[in-house]
Amino acid sequence: MAKSAGWWIAGSLILSIAGCGGGNDTTDTDTDTSTPSQPDLTQRIEPYDTLTRQSAQADSKARAQGTQAEQAARGEADSRFIRKVALAAPAASVVQKMEAAADAARPGVPIQIAVKRDVAATATVQLTQALLDWQGTASGGQLAALAFDSPSALGVRLGVLVMQLPSGTKLRFYAQAGGTATEVSAAELAAQAERIRAGGGDDQAARTYWSPDFGGEQTVMEIEVPAGAQVSGVQLAVPRLSHFTHSAAQMETLVEAKAGSGSCNIDAMCQPDYLSQARSVARMRFTHEDGKGYYCTGTLLNDAQSSGTPYFLTANHCINTQAQASSLMTDWFYRSSACNSGTAGSGVQSLTRGATLLYATASTDTSFLSLNEAVPDGVVYAGSFFGGAAAAGSELVGLHHPEGDLEKISFGVLQGLGLCSSDTCGGSSDSGATFLEVKWSQGTTEGGSSGSAVFYGIGGQRYVTGQLYGGSASCSNPNGSDFYGRFDLPYKEKLKEWLNP
Repeated sequence: MAKSAGWWIAGSLILSIAGCGGGNDTTDTDTDTSTPSQPDLTQRIEPYDTLTRQSAQADSKARAQGTQAEQAARGEADSRFIRKVALAAPAASVVQKMEAAADAARPGVPIQIAVKRDVAATATVQLTQALLDWQGTASGGQLAALAFDSPSALGVRLGVLVMQLPSGTKLRFYAQAGGTATEVSAAELAAQAERIRAGGGDDQAARTYWSPDFGGEQTVMEIEVPAGAQVSGVQLAVPRLSHFTHSAAQMETLVEAKAGSGSCNIDAMCQPDYLSQARSVARMRFTHEDGKGYYCTGTLLNDAQSSGTPYFLTANHCINTQAQASSLMTDWFYRSSACNSGTAGSGVQSLTRGATLLYATASTDTSFLSLNEAVPDGVVYAGSFFGGAAAAGSELVGLHHPEGDLEKISFGVLQGLGLCSSDTCGGSSDSGATFLEVKWSQGTTEGGSSGSAVFYGIGGQRYVTGQLYGGSASCSNPNGSDFYGRFDLPYKEKLKEWLNP
């Protein structure tokens, strides 16, 4: 199985990064890449644990409460006025193609979990306007809603093409069966479109908003215009949606059935000494411009000032455009309720408002983002190490979501440096090599682990030193290697501008 590799395209300079921490007073020194050198263990940024920083935690809670209020808002659309848009059941060949893609996946390719479906009934603004059944609201505005059903879906994300909206308009998305809604304003949609255009996205990508999914066959889109606004000014369409064909559990079953892998993964909740680092890791769900959906893994990073800015590290082959970053959903504390329970704990929290892409490069398979909303209380901003590549034989630990599953942990050692080109990787004796080669002694990685961090221990603490590109390691191939993009290189090239300005 494969493990899933802005606008800024970096060169292949050798970089060193420090882990974030409470005002760590470090300085950056460029490294001569022509000869091997010992890593500088002082070059790091310390982690930042929100559970132990009460003032920062209070600030984070205040910001999070503002976000939660937006997410809790749900309109009062009478079910009699909700028009249904029902698609036919997808052909069996759709799932078969997904199984083939999962089985043939390769390094540097994220694992696909959703397919695009065209929606003829709402393909244009005119068709969509004709379906909307407007009703008055208590505040003098008007409200209409459409419920999109895609049979057998395990989640539905709507690709809403926004041409024009009256000022003050709000869109809400929810599952009709119940639960809270995610609300987005016309102003937020305009700001997202501007970010995507600035990142080189075309007009269609800039105007497309991918709604959250709610884990079932249906997603409702509700439109509310304020008093005095004309409903004719609502010019949007839903020409396509993203239909989730697999859940994490189904992907795991698929992998075990076809490759005999998955069984050697280690539940992160069974390793209490690493639960601090585990709280910095999130499962990623995101949609590419073509409507296909994917799983990857990412890690929250601290900066040298411990500012609480939600910097987020993953793989370039997962997210490498602003349009993709805008579609990002992150699931925090997605882990088992107890060691080997196999069921998710009650504390899972999801963020749905996407991210801003700050930097991306294929040379080290790095994608560096800033999340667009406050992270949940209790997370850890991971520390990072930028003092060069660790020495061969160093012990490393990976935390990740294989197949989108509950968080797992892997233990291994650094074999040395590596090079990756296209979908192949190999060890290298070149001191300028841009990847780390890792072999696991316990656990492994799978599709969905892509972008996850590998941690390096220094003096009793652990620091991010790379993010997963892919490799041949699996439960059925325990002697295979995995390759991680070196974090020290993009740090020196660009990331220090945000992490240690």
